Amino acid sequence: MKKIITIIFSFCLVLAANAQKENEQIAKGNKAYKEQEYEKAVSAYKSALMVAPNNNIAKFNLGNAIFRNSNPADAEKIFDETIESNHSRELTANAWYNKGVTLTNQKKLEESIKAYKQALRLNPADTLARENLVRALRELQKKQEQDKDQKKKQDQEKKQQKEKEKQNQKMNKQQVQQLLQALEEQEKKLQQKMNQSKIPSPSQPDKDW
Repeated sequence: MKKIITIIFSFCLVLAANAQKENEQIAKGNKAYKEQEYEKAVSAYKSALMVAPNNNIAKFNLGNAIFRNSNPADAEKIFDETIESNHSRELTANAWYNKGVTLTNQKKLEESIKAYKQALRLNPADTLARENLVRALRELQKKQEQDKDQKKKQDQEKKQQKEKEKQNQKMNKQQVQQLLQALEEQEKKLQQKMNQSKIPSPSQPDKDW
């Protein structure tokens, strides 16, 4: 699913020196990309864009290199820019596909599904987009089932916790009642003991007249 498209371009030489430099930097970036030197590729494609900011080829390949350099979030932004500014149906389809890959990599499954669908609308023959769409749909279904099971488990735990709290409250009430009864019993016994130990006053004898 992490496969990503890289387009290697060949441009017609033009008289403008800037265009020649632009092509040289893209070619340099493509070479570095093939050799898996992604930081060098990023630098070269950025150099090309400094000369020609609207070059969608350099922009597209920059997104690829950034992705390969373990930065899918930034790559996603580059592909968005490519989609917005590009007029080539094929390149736009590829940008949508690559955006889908970056989204899948970030676990944004619903968004990746939309991206793959967009790629297929523009290029129905794209088998990679179709395969990744199916995988993303299956992964999303699996995630939803796991989330559902997790929610069910959490609900059960909450229910058990509430039952436990109710039981504790009930036990506390019983304990308080038992304590009160024990105190009353102790008070009664103490009162009885005090009554028993109390010395009776002597009765007055009759006077002997």
